Amino acid sequence: MAGLREAQKRMTRQLLLDSALDLFRAKGYAATTVDDIAAAAGTTRVTFYAYFPSRSDLMRALIGELNEKLERVDSPARRSTARRLVEVVQDGGREAITEWLYDISGRWDSVRPHLVAAFEAAAVDPDLRGLVNAWLDEAVSDVEEGLHRAGRFAPDSRHLRGVLVIAQLDHVARNWTPGRWKADREAMIDLLAESWTGLLSDGAAEPPAQAPDDRP
Repeated sequence: MAGLREAQKRMTRQLLLDSALDLFRAKGYAATTVDDIAAAAGTTRVTFYAYFPSRSDLMRALIGELNEKLERVDSPARRSTARRLVEVVQDGGREAITEWLYDISGRWDSVRPHLVAAFEAAAVDPDLRGLVNAWLDEAVSDVEEGLHRAGRFAPDSRHLRGVLVIAQLDHVARNWTPGRWKADREAMIDLLAESWTGLLSDGAAEPPAQAPDDRP
Protein backbone atom coordinates (compact mmCIF):
# COMPACT_ATOMS: atom_id res chain seq x y z
CA MET A 1 0.00 0.00 0.00
CA ALA A 2 2.83 2.39 0.83
CA GLY A 3 4.35 1.77 -2.59
CA LEU A 4 1.02 2.43 -4.29
CA ARG A 5 0.58 5.71 -2.42
CA GLU A 6 4.06 6.84 -3.43
CA ALA A 7 3.35 5.97 -7.05
CA GLN A 8 0.11 7.95 -6.91
CA LYS A 9 1.95 10.92 -5.43
CA ARG A 10 4.53 10.81 -8.21
CA MET A 11 1.75 10.62 -10.80
CA THR A 12 -0.10 13.59 -9.31
CA ARG A 13 3.08 15.67 -9.11
CA GLN A 14 3.92 14.87 -12.74
CA LEU A 15 0.37 15.64 -13.83
CA LEU A 16 0.63 19.08 -12.22
CA LEU A 17 3.96 19.71 -13.96
CA ASP A 18 2.66 18.57 -17.35
CA SER A 19 -0.57 20.57 -17.01
CA ALA A 20 1.36 23.68 -16.01
CA LEU A 21 3.73 23.35 -18.94
CA ASP A 22 0.81 23.00 -21.37
CA LEU A 23 -0.80 26.12 -19.92
CA PHE A 24 2.44 28.10 -19.96
CA ARG A 25 2.80 27.20 -23.63
CA ALA A 26 -0.80 28.17 -24.45
CA LYS A 27 -1.31 31.23 -22.23
CA GLY A 28 2.14 32.25 -21.03
CA TYR A 29 3.56 32.02 -17.52
CA ALA A 30 2.26 35.39 -16.29
CA ALA A 31 -1.35 34.68 -17.31
CA THR A 32 -1.48 31.19 -15.77
CA THR A 33 -2.70 30.93 -12.17
CA VAL A 34 -2.43 28.18 -9.58
CA ASP A 35 -6.16 27.61 -9.96
CA ASP A 36 -5.72 27.19 -13.72
CA ILE A 37 -3.06 24.55 -13.18
CA ALA A 38 -5.06 22.69 -10.56
CA ALA A 39 -8.18 22.67 -12.74
CA ALA A 40 -6.24 21.44 -15.78
CA ALA A 41 -4.81 18.62 -13.68
CA GLY A 42 -8.29 17.71 -12.41
CA THR A 43 -7.48 18.55 -8.81
CA THR A 44 -7.69 21.48 -6.38
CA ARG A 45 -5.44 24.32 -5.27
CA VAL A 46 -5.13 22.57 -1.91
CA THR A 47 -3.61 19.58 -3.70
CA PHE A 48 -1.37 21.88 -5.73
CA TYR A 49 0.04 23.45 -2.57
CA ALA A 50 0.62 20.02 -1.08
CA TYR A 51 3.21 19.49 -3.83
CA PHE A 52 4.46 22.99 -4.60
CA PRO A 53 4.51 25.91 -2.15
CA SER A 54 4.07 28.33 -5.06
CA ARG A 55 3.91 28.62 -8.83
CA SER A 56 7.58 29.67 -8.72
CA ASP A 57 8.49 26.41 -6.99
CA LEU A 58 6.71 24.48 -9.72
CA MET A 59 8.75 26.41 -12.28
CA ARG A 60 11.91 25.43 -10.42
CA ALA A 61 10.86 21.80 -10.76
CA LEU A 62 10.37 22.28 -14.51
CA ILE A 63 13.90 23.67 -14.75
CA GLY A 64 15.02 20.51 -12.97
CA GLU A 65 13.28 18.51 -15.70
CA LEU A 66 15.07 20.62 -18.28
CA ASN A 67 18.43 19.69 -16.76
CA GLU A 68 17.52 16.01 -17.00
CA LYS A 69 16.54 16.33 -20.66
CA LEU A 70 19.82 18.10 -21.41
CA GLU A 71 21.83 15.56 -19.37
CA ARG A 72 23.05 18.18 -16.94
CA VAL A 73 24.12 16.49 -13.72
CA ASP A 74 24.89 17.77 -10.23
CA SER A 75 28.24 19.45 -9.85
CA PRO A 76 29.71 20.56 -6.52
CA ALA A 77 31.60 23.35 -8.28
CA ARG A 78 28.69 24.96 -10.16
CA ARG A 79 25.42 23.17 -9.27
CA SER A 80 25.07 21.47 -12.67
CA THR A 81 27.30 20.51 -15.56
CA ALA A 82 27.00 18.88 -18.98
CA ARG A 83 30.10 16.70 -19.12
CA ARG A 84 29.83 16.05 -22.83
CA LEU A 85 29.77 19.80 -23.55
CA VAL A 86 32.97 20.24 -21.53
CA GLU A 87 34.61 17.44 -23.53
CA VAL A 88 33.50 18.89 -26.87
CA VAL A 89 34.83 22.35 -26.01
CA GLN A 90 38.09 20.79 -24.84
CA ASP A 91 38.36 19.02 -28.21
CA GLY A 92 37.55 22.23 -30.07
CA GLY A 93 37.38 20.57 -33.48
CA ARG A 94 34.68 21.38 -36.03
CA GLU A 95 33.70 17.71 -36.33
CA ALA A 96 33.18 17.22 -32.58
CA ILE A 97 31.27 20.49 -32.28
CA THR A 98 29.02 19.66 -35.23
CA GLU A 99 28.27 16.19 -33.90
CA TRP A 100 27.33 17.57 -30.47
CA LEU A 101 25.13 20.29 -31.97
CA TYR A 102 23.30 17.74 -34.11
CA ASP A 103 22.67 15.62 -31.02
CA ILE A 104 21.45 18.49 -28.86
CA SER A 105 19.27 19.94 -31.64
CA GLY A 106 17.36 16.65 -31.71
CA ARG A 107 16.07 17.50 -28.22
CA TRP A 108 14.94 21.03 -28.94
CA ASP A 109 11.31 20.14 -29.62
CA SER A 110 11.21 18.46 -26.22
CA VAL A 111 12.96 21.19 -24.23
CA ARG A 112 11.62 24.29 -26.01
CA PRO A 113 8.45 24.55 -23.87
CA HIS A 114 10.60 24.41 -20.71
CA LEU A 115 13.02 27.02 -22.07
CA VAL A 116 10.32 29.42 -23.21
CA ALA A 117 8.43 29.10 -19.91
CA ALA A 118 11.63 29.63 -17.91
CA PHE A 119 12.49 32.84 -19.73
CA GLU A 120 8.91 34.13 -19.52
CA ALA A 121 8.92 33.39 -15.79
CA ALA A 122 12.26 35.15 -15.38
CA ALA A 123 10.78 38.28 -16.95
CA VAL A 124 8.14 38.64 -14.21
CA ASP A 125 9.67 36.93 -11.17
CA PRO A 126 12.97 38.30 -9.79
CA ASP A 127 13.76 35.07 -7.93
CA LEU A 128 13.32 33.03 -11.08
CA ARG A 129 15.31 35.59 -13.04
CA GLY A 130 18.22 34.89 -10.75
CA LEU A 131 17.72 31.15 -11.13
CA VAL A 132 17.61 31.29 -14.93
CA ASN A 133 20.66 33.57 -15.08
CA ALA A 134 22.52 31.17 -12.78
CA TRP A 135 21.47 28.26 -15.01
CA LEU A 136 22.90 30.01 -18.07
CA ASP A 137 26.06 30.80 -16.11
CA GLU A 138 26.47 27.09 -15.38
CA ALA A 139 26.49 26.37 -19.12
CA VAL A 140 28.98 29.20 -19.68
CA SER A 141 31.16 27.68 -16.96
CA ASP A 142 31.15 24.37 -18.86
CA VAL A 143 32.63 26.19 -21.85
CA GLU A 144 35.20 27.89 -19.64
CA GLU A 145 36.15 24.55 -18.13
CA GLY A 146 36.63 22.97 -21.55
CA LEU A 147 38.86 25.84 -22.69
CA HIS A 148 40.80 25.68 -19.41
CA ARG A 149 41.44 21.95 -19.82
CA ALA A 150 42.63 22.55 -23.38
CA GLY A 151 44.77 25.50 -22.38
CA ARG A 152 43.34 27.59 -25.19
CA PHE A 153 43.07 31.38 -25.21
CA ALA A 154 43.88 33.86 -22.49
CA PRO A 155 42.06 33.02 -19.24
CA ASP A 156 40.36 36.42 -19.17
CA SER A 157 38.74 35.78 -22.58
CA ARG A 158 37.31 32.34 -21.84
CA HIS A 159 34.23 33.55 -19.98
CA LEU A 160 33.21 35.91 -22.78
CA ARG A 161 33.70 33.16 -25.35
CA GLY A 162 31.39 31.00 -23.24
CA VAL A 163 28.81 33.77 -23.01
CA LEU A 164 28.80 34.20 -26.78
CA VAL A 165 28.45 30.54 -27.74
CA ILE A 166 25.78 29.81 -25.10
CA ALA A 167 23.81 32.93 -26.11
CA GLN A 168 23.82 31.69 -29.70
CA LEU A 169 22.76 28.20 -28.66
CA ASP A 170 19.99 29.44 -26.36
CA HIS A 171 18.52 31.79 -28.96
CA VAL A 172 18.50 29.16 -31.69
CA ALA A 173 17.12 26.45 -29.38
CA ARG A 174 14.19 28.66 -28.33
CA ASN A 175 13.38 30.14 -31.72
CA TRP A 176 14.49 27.98 -34.63
CA THR A 177 12.08 25.58 -36.32
CA PRO A 178 12.56 23.86 -39.70
CA GLY A 179 12.46 26.46 -42.45
CA ARG A 180 12.65 29.45 -40.12
CA TRP A 181 15.27 32.03 -41.07
CA LYS A 182 15.33 30.27 -44.47
CA ALA A 183 17.52 27.56 -42.96
CA ASP A 184 16.90 23.85 -42.64
CA ARG A 185 18.50 21.88 -39.82
CA GLU A 186 21.65 21.03 -41.73
CA ALA A 187 22.29 24.62 -42.78
CA MET A 188 21.53 25.95 -39.31
CA ILE A 189 23.87 23.46 -37.60
CA ASP A 190 26.61 24.12 -40.16
CA LEU A 191 26.56 27.86 -39.52
CA LEU A 192 26.30 27.45 -35.77
CA ALA A 193 29.23 25.02 -35.79
CA GLU A 194 31.23 27.48 -37.90
CA SER A 195 30.59 30.23 -35.36
CA TRP A 196 31.41 27.99 -32.41
CA THR A 197 34.60 26.77 -34.04
CA GLY A 198 35.67 30.34 -34.62
CA LEU A 199 35.18 31.17 -30.96
CA LEU A 200 36.51 27.96 -29.41
CA SER A 201 39.20 26.59 -31.70
CA ASP A 202 42.82 27.78 -31.83
CA GLY A 203 43.05 27.15 -35.55
CA ALA A 204 39.96 29.15 -36.36
CA ALA A 205 41.13 31.96 -34.10
CA GLU A 206 44.27 32.52 -36.18
CA PRO A 207 44.08 35.39 -38.69
CA PRO A 208 43.60 34.28 -42.28
CA ALA A 209 46.76 33.97 -44.33
CA GLN A 210 47.49 37.00 -46.49
CA ALA A 211 47.63 36.47 -50.25
CA PRO A 212 51.05 37.22 -51.69
CA ASP A 213 51.47 40.74 -52.95
CA ASP A 214 52.29 40.51 -56.66
CA ARG A 215 52.66 44.19 -57.15
CA PRO A 216 56.09 45.29 -58.42
